[in-house]
Amino acid sequence: MFSALRVRVSAVSRSARRVSVCVRALSTAVPSEDASVPAPSTSHTDSPSARVPAAGADVRARLMQELKQAMKTRDTVKSTTIRSVLSEVYAADKAVRSGTATPSAVASIIRKAAARRSDAAAEFHKAARADLASKEEQEAALLQSFLPPLLPASEIDRVLADVLASPAVADAVAKGPAQRAQGQVFKAFYARVDRSAVDADLVKQRAQALLAPQN
Repeated sequence: MFSALRVRVSAVSRSARRVSVCVRALSTAVPSEDASVPAPSTSHTDSPSARVPAAGADVRARLMQELKQAMKTRDTVKSTTIRSVLSEVYAADKAVRSGTATPSAVASIIRKAAARRSDAAAEFHKAARADLASKEEQEAALLQSFLPPLLPASEIDRVLADVLASPAVADAVAKGPAQRAQGQVFKAFYARVDRSAVDADLVKQRAQALLAPQN
């Protein structure tokens, strides 16, 4: 009887040692609440000279995620629309040396695809085909949902004013002609603002207005 008791006590002792080892291992693996945590970065990019980033930095991942969800829910319109745009994105991938189109290029593809559908909707409305117009508008709205709003005119004017105040551009404007100076303005503007974040036609209009001779 005493022999059996000694065996059980020995087994319990071994189990206790194993538990003690596990506890020590966990205590070293999990940091305490008092452990130092790296301070968050306080760097900012909102200075006037900071570059406005591409509009669709993570849009490719979102397209893939939404496509999977649309296939799961059998949303044919959504899945077909996203597949159509992704085929253009993959074609753009093949056209660049790196094998992956930039976020700016992806955003531009989506904007152009949405614009085509909006134009098609307008034509269908003229032809009294409200059903087809509604389909194109639905697809255009879906694509627009993947992109943030474009830079407003007030922000475009602010960047253009900064560009025109720079010595190199100011010198080009002073020497003329206006068309040559306009090229310098656009070059400097797009060095600060990603093309996918603005309406290029609006940028051109605002630049021409600022360069126009003042009476």
